[in-house]
Amino acid sequence: MWTEQLKLFAVNYTAVFFSWHGDGEEIGMKETLRKRLWWGGVARWEHRTRRLSRLFGSPSLACYGLGFAIILLNVYRSHSMTVAMKVQARWEVMDRTDVFYAGAALMVLGTVLVVGSFLALGFTGTFLGDYFGILMDEKVTGFPFNIIENPMYWGSTANYLGLALIGASPVGLVLTATVAVVYKVAIRIEGPFTEQIYKERSHRRKLE
Repeated sequence: MWTEQLKLFAVNYTAVFFSWHGDGEEIGMKETLRKRLWWGGVARWEHRTRRLSRLFGSPSLACYGLGFAIILLNVYRSHSMTVAMKVQARWEVMDRTDVFYAGAALMVLGTVLVVGSFLALGFTGTFLGDYFGILMDEKVTGFPFNIIENPMYWGSTANYLGLALIGASPVGLVLTATVAVVYKVAIRIEGPFTEQIYKERSHRRKLE
């Protein structure tokens, strides 16, 4: 039984990486990578050139424009991942009541982290307002940032993992791992860059 289940997992895992014909799981992985690279690249381009701010007439409007684009891409990615989980075979090893409830608990936790992060940061703080010159007065240290760093990213990851567990989906596990890796890389890139933005502001204030 275990041998057959491992074979099933291997088949689905291999399909994600080597069957690039537009099925749900490939689209989900492509969109995870493409979306994250796109919005990070656009934000850095804006920080260097201020082209979007000039196009929209103000940094705030430009940030809102990018933010809504990111939201739409997130919806599409989530839909693609959900479709991928539904069309692939369920893994019997995961198809249990305790796994289902663990997935539900993860989705509740993830939602709390995502919503809490958004309320703490606001729209521009969530959607890369720093790159548009919209800087916060001080670092946010309240909930959920006093529990975990980067709660928006890890809350989203918990949601995807919870969905995979609820659906007993091996493909969902693979896609969740992909999301986690992409977010980890994004954190390593964004963290130092954002810190540099705030250091530059501090330096300018000292000179004033």
